[in-house]
Amino acid sequence: MVTLAVIIGAHGIAGECRLKLFTDDLKAYPGVRAGGRDLRLLSLRHGANGAIARFEGIGDRNAAELLRGTELSVPRSALPTLGPGEYYHADLIGLPCLSDTGEALGRVVAVENFGAGDVIEIGREGGGTFMVPMNKDAVPDWNDERLVVDAAFIA
Repeated sequence: MVTLAVIIGAHGIAGECRLKLFTDDLKAYPGVRAGGRDLRLLSLRHGANGAIARFEGIGDRNAAELLRGTELSVPRSALPTLGPGEYYHADLIGLPCLSDTGEALGRVVAVENFGAGDVIEIGREGGGTFMVPMNKDAVPDWNDERLVVDAAFIA
């Protein structure tokens, strides 16, 4: 399962939910898994405090508040096929990392985007982390089995 959003609270009194989105197009997935149950997305709009969604069967503020912290997920197979050089963040998490000289570095523990592109955080086997940009200079090679980091970017 791949998490597309998290419910962060209620919006208004009619059962709408505020969401933190991890996708550009949640509307492409009208059915999501939410804490052991299926939810059907009825509407989605963007408000001053992020995305606001209405789900079938969530009719009041109390029902929406009970969903706070619930992840909205879909099976990996429901995601669109990727083109060359594209990746889903969920596919990078957990990948073993090597330097371009063959040194074992650790595993990808997070993928962040602070506005200038994706940055991967690598957790070292002995503790600690470091970050590198997810671009061809810093990560010259990667696949579904491992990620290679240029030694010049290793902190």
